[in-house]
Amino acid sequence: MLPTVVIVGRPNVGKSTLFNRLVGKKLALVDDQPGVTRDRRAGEAHLLDLNFSIVDTAGFEDEPAASLAGRMRLQTESAIAEADVILFVIDARIGVHPDDRHFAALVRKSGRPVILIANKAEGKVGLAGAYDAYSLGLGDPLPFSAEHGEGIGELHEALRHYIGVPESEAGDEADEDDAGEDGAKPLRVAIVGRPNAGKSTLINTMIGQDRLLTGPEAGITRDSIAIDWQWRGRDVKLFDTAGLRRRARIEEKLEKLAATDAIRAVKFAEVVVILLDATIPFEKQDLSIVDLVEREGRAVVIGLNKWDLIEDRQATLAALREKCDRLLPQVRGCPLVPVSGLAAEGLDRLMEAAFRVADIWSRRISTAQLNRWLEGAVSAHPPPAVSGRRIKIRYMTQPKSRPPYFALFGNQLSALPDAYTRYLVNGLRQTFDLPGVPIRLSMRTSDNPYADRKKR
Repeated sequence: MLPTVVIVGRPNVGKSTLFNRLVGKKLALVDDQPGVTRDRRAGEAHLLDLNFSIVDTAGFEDEPAASLAGRMRLQTESAIAEADVILFVIDARIGVHPDDRHFAALVRKSGRPVILIANKAEGKVGLAGAYDAYSLGLGDPLPFSAEHGEGIGELHEALRHYIGVPESEAGDEADEDDAGEDGAKPLRVAIVGRPNAGKSTLINTMIGQDRLLTGPEAGITRDSIAIDWQWRGRDVKLFDTAGLRRRARIEEKLEKLAATDAIRAVKFAEVVVILLDATIPFEKQDLSIVDLVEREGRAVVIGLNKWDLIEDRQATLAALREKCDRLLPQVRGCPLVPVSGLAAEGLDRLMEAAFRVADIWSRRISTAQLNRWLEGAVSAHPPPAVSGRRIKIRYMTQPKSRPPYFALFGNQLSALPDAYTRYLVNGLRQTFDLPGVPIRLSMRTSDNPYADRKKR
């Protein structure tokens, strides 16, 4: 298991920029506005011969525990309790702020090793602030610039004293690449939906701890947070995402960044759980989110959250099932699972559905089976004629899965009507039991070797 390094400090001192620098990717959202980061975000860092888990945290703010800022501070304190090393970051251009002194005392009480980083120390002004950091009593400050990568060598030397990893172990870690104890990669499940649908609350209940920031305020989550978890002995990587609103309603740059991060999580997931508020399901934005997930080719599970607020559950579920099939024909038959993150209802059914659609998403169908079905489908409903010539469909095969992708061979297939394509897709879905996954159908028309020859 990799050692854990936690980055802490006041808002807007450059913690997320440092996090991105160490993981080598722009994972954490970065903006000039203070307080961008709210949840803990973990990543795997590689610094020369050192390998460690790095955790970005919300900025320390001295606010009441019940407030949003207070709940963010509690999340940061939880991260400190799990840390092997703490990187305490200050803004060298401003120098030591009174809040820096207050939180430095808190970090000292944790008993964890602390490396003091004076960030934004490029230039003469920054160096003066770095020297001022001696007054915090956390040892020698390390002048650093997360934006420009200055001070990386000094940080490496400081970390080696606490988390030196032999090269052989580092190589073993890199080779495993997300694999679980049995060597199998975890199922990647993204939880998406409109703001305040209860995504973070649901994940906290699933993993059995208050890992994610929650509250009555809409739009608390900004970063897409990845969480490693096990369900019935099977490895799962859960992704909590920011709520997705209609593009016309998104005005702030920060919300645009959060929405982009959520869409990125969808692209890298295998199964996407689209969480709806059961009291107001299938809003226009819900349908747009399903459409987005289908275009990305991910397997779909629809979770009906806040099910504990529904009175006539059987009749409501039947009505929602009919509505789902009518409004979402592109993922017809997708699992519709009632859940309650607050009351811990339906969580096992949700994960069973996720693993089931993941298997369907990866399914391969033999060419012989496909062509036996195709022969019957074409005989029952032949394709129409185009300009007096009958469209000929010769055969079908499945070149790949994830999602199921079928290639149809014949002549004049480019003229095949959309209605006939839907007929084939619906037939494939029903015959081969492919509910809840996008189906791709590619037309492959044979070239006519005499098309370009001049008549003699």
